[in-house]
Amino acid sequence: MATTRDPEATRARIFDAAVTEFARHGIAGARIDRIAAEAKANKQLIYAYFGNKAELFSQVLGRSMVDLAAAVPVDPDDIDGWLDRLMDYHAAHPELLRLLHWEGIEYGLGELPDEARRQEHYAVKVAAMQDGQDRGVISDAIPARDLFFLLIAMANWAAFVPQMSRILAGSEDTDRDRLRASIKEAARRLVTP
Repeated sequence: MATTRDPEATRARIFDAAVTEFARHGIAGARIDRIAAEAKANKQLIYAYFGNKAELFSQVLGRSMVDLAAAVPVDPDDIDGWLDRLMDYHAAHPELLRLLHWEGIEYGLGELPDEARRQEHYAVKVAAMQDGQDRGVISDAIPARDLFFLLIAMANWAAFVPQMSRILAGSEDTDRDRLRASIKEAARRLVTP
């Protein structure tokens, strides 16, 4: 009995395996052999579908960011709710922050392979902040791009460095709840007109 090939299912398995591999090992440490083995796919298919390892990483990170943008759109009318949704998303999907960390290690201040597309991605988010400022919903004391950067830094840091969160803020549920409330209070102070 012949098996039926399903290229889309194979791509999806490769993609999922690549997310896991890159989140664990970064760009330099990731191995195409391990991705292929985990995806139960031919190594040559990875190159055919996604290009080289750096291109695969770029596609993995790009899609992960698009998924975040779709799941948690910036909402200047509800900063508290947006921060809750952002922190919950990163708690459920820690691989995205890990991918961003590895990207930072690999490229540092150098230009990213898909930098223009990334700038477009963030321009939409900054525009939402700017719109909130223009409408007087949030303070314009800090430029929109800087404000967005500060808010995501506050929201993401605990998930990005969980060991620091545990050491400094505590590891109990009540500690995490208190830290979240503190982050939201700090954000309110930044955005209140």
